Amino acid sequence: MAILIASVYLGAGIRFHGATMRYIGTQSNSFFLSACAFAMVIVFSMSALGMYQANFREGLRNTLLRLMPSFALGIGLITLIFYLIPELYFGRGLLGLVIVISAFGILIARVLVFKSSESGLLVSRILFLGSGPLAKECHDLAINNIAYHKYDIVGFVPTPNEECQVPAWAILSADESLLSIANRHNASEVVVSVRDRRGGSFPIDDLLECKLNGIKVTDAPAFFEREACQIRVDFLQPSWLIFGSGFDQSFLRAFGKRSFDLLVSMLLFIVALPVMLITGLFIFLEDRGPIFYRQERVGKDGHTYMVMKFRSMRNDAESGGKPQWAKTNDPRTTKVGSFIRMARIDELPQILNVLKGEMSFVGPRPERPFFVQQLCKEIPFYNMRHSIKPGITGMAQVRYQYGASVEDAVQKLQYDLYYVKNNSLFLDILILIDTLQVVLLGKGAR
Repeated sequence: MAILIASVYLGAGIRFHGATMRYIGTQSNSFFLSACAFAMVIVFSMSALGMYQANFREGLRNTLLRLMPSFALGIGLITLIFYLIPELYFGRGLLGLVIVISAFGILIARVLVFKSSESGLLVSRILFLGSGPLAKECHDLAINNIAYHKYDIVGFVPTPNEECQVPAWAILSADESLLSIANRHNASEVVVSVRDRRGGSFPIDDLLECKLNGIKVTDAPAFFEREACQIRVDFLQPSWLIFGSGFDQSFLRAFGKRSFDLLVSMLLFIVALPVMLITGLFIFLEDRGPIFYRQERVGKDGHTYMVMKFRSMRNDAESGGKPQWAKTNDPRTTKVGSFIRMARIDELPQILNVLKGEMSFVGPRPERPFFVQQLCKEIPFYNMRHSIKPGITGMAQVRYQYGASVEDAVQKLQYDLYYVKNNSLFLDILILIDTLQVVLLGKGAR
């Protein structure tokens, strides 16, 4: 943001030479607002095209290729803003100059950041307490999830009565205290990856000693939450949910979320209305069937409601009367339905559910009562996702593929629990930006 705002002022300085301050003065406070509007639009455009994704580590050439369509989208959006709010307009000549300066500044900044991250200066050294299956899962996450953090794995300190499932060469001797091991290997964090912590063999005093000496001590559930944006249900304890932070359901949060839902839904409805009208026409022309499809879903606190979507399947899609999971290349899908599913257009009528207060714009995706009953029996904590309103889009939709099995439901639940625990207006905005990227690139549709 700072680079983009500075680019606007630098562009004005080059464009008007010695008359820069006089030009900015004639614009009054609107020039700063114009600079902020330009910066926010470009950041939004870059986010929508994946340039702020944690796994974005492309070289200079590919960064430039990704930056070009981002700026093209940004130019279109800023032009629209100038048309709607003429007070923010600062001229085509200045806009062109600012775009060149800001693109150059972004390229330089990204090269410096990426080179710094590769230099080892930002690498953390991590020590795992435990050597069993949980330790192996945490290790694999640390190795494979370098998009978020880059780690050097110091090794594993085994605990008694635990089956070893990590490489033998990575096992560290437990003959000395945990603090001594951490200091000797210059570890900055200890991840407690032990399932069974009962009995006197668990080194609680050693962990406290590490904590008091400035070494970060992290529990395995918190490690997964931080690195994968998931709350793992397979080793989750109710006490961790009860006494942990998060799960803000206050009046202020509810009021802010409802206001956000109404604002975003009304804006999207106005923008998408032409697309919705054309979609309805094509659905009707294909087979002369109903345009909309109403289906019972489970909402907040387990209450059911009728969700509205554009019909994307044949009328006899569930002629047998038993609900079915959606499949890849589902044969029940119509030709128009295949396209609107891929483009996520079939979800747009749910804006009406949001306006009625049955859904939020961002939240766990609502499921059918038949599947909810099945999943509540098979998956622990599944019903927790119903503590807030379901959403048109959500964390699981932008992070995971389309769910079509109990195993997929488990993975999606872990993202949903993360959202329920950490929900905030800022997280909603990030999910909306990721959703735009999913829609543009067609990820996860089925």
